[in-house]
Amino acid sequence: MDKNLLKIISKLKSKFYFDYNIGKLTWFRTGGKAKIFILVENSDELEIILNEIKDENYYVLGSGSNLLIRDSGFNGIVLKLGKGFNIFNIFENKLEVGASILDINLSNFALKNNFEGFEFLSGIPGSIGGAIKMNAGCFGSETKDILDSVEIYTSNFEKKIIKRKDINLEYRSSNIQNDQIITKAKFDIKFGNSINIKEKMEYIKEKRLLSQPIKYKTSGSTFKNPPNLFAAKLIEESGCKGLTFGDAVVSQKHANFLINKGNATASDLENLGKIIIEKVYKKFNVKLNWEVKIIGE
Repeated sequence: MDKNLLKIISKLKSKFYFDYNIGKLTWFRTGGKAKIFILVENSDELEIILNEIKDENYYVLGSGSNLLIRDSGFNGIVLKLGKGFNIFNIFENKLEVGASILDINLSNFALKNNFEGFEFLSGIPGSIGGAIKMNAGCFGSETKDILDSVEIYTSNFEKKIIKRKDINLEYRSSNIQNDQIITKAKFDIKFGNSINIKEKMEYIKEKRLLSQPIKYKTSGSTFKNPPNLFAAKLIEESGCKGLTFGDAVVSQKHANFLINKGNATASDLENLGKIIIEKVYKKFNVKLNWEVKIIGE
């Protein structure tokens, strides 16, 4: 595999890094190394690279906002979509967006063009590819509300357009597989009043600052909300607020946020999460499921 990559490195603009500290790219700022890290220049080069690594273990990294890399690292290839996937194109009633665009940047772009319905994305850490795959949402809105279609590379490395109705977007989930790579998406355009759009975005920003520890090394919501329940409330009422494991701590501001308060290892964070799951289950007989993605050995 390494020999195959070495043959194409000099021919591509994509950047290749070996034994790369991938943990530092996550919002937790901890975790191990990836055997190979590739910053992919554009879709043409993505296709070339995928053909060379098709039998290898690989993972597509977004902004790292919702990811925990275990301390032993990832024994495979981590791909990150580069500037060739950082695009906006406006059609008659659709907005085409590259998968590496940050959610907040899409929300700001929509504001500049008076497109409503994108305000909630200003409150979601991450990039568009991840937002689609997990049907990210907050403040009463979800990605599926505005999505028209996505372009993906399938597990057979074929480019394919999938309409929203075929993605099975449900609460924090979709049927897009880990070996399928979202490269861009189209969203429905609906024009609104710029003042109202801006006010809603400012409201979301204020609410996040007041209720979430966004200035710390954290990942956003740690666990999915169980049906008709709130994970934060279950965690707090199980006595977990402020709970620590090593340098990992449950936020005093929002119980569904884990924080790396200094030099927490990935194991500290994962073990703290396991303790929370056990305590909530013991008290409420409810099993919490991770919203944070955990990868590595």
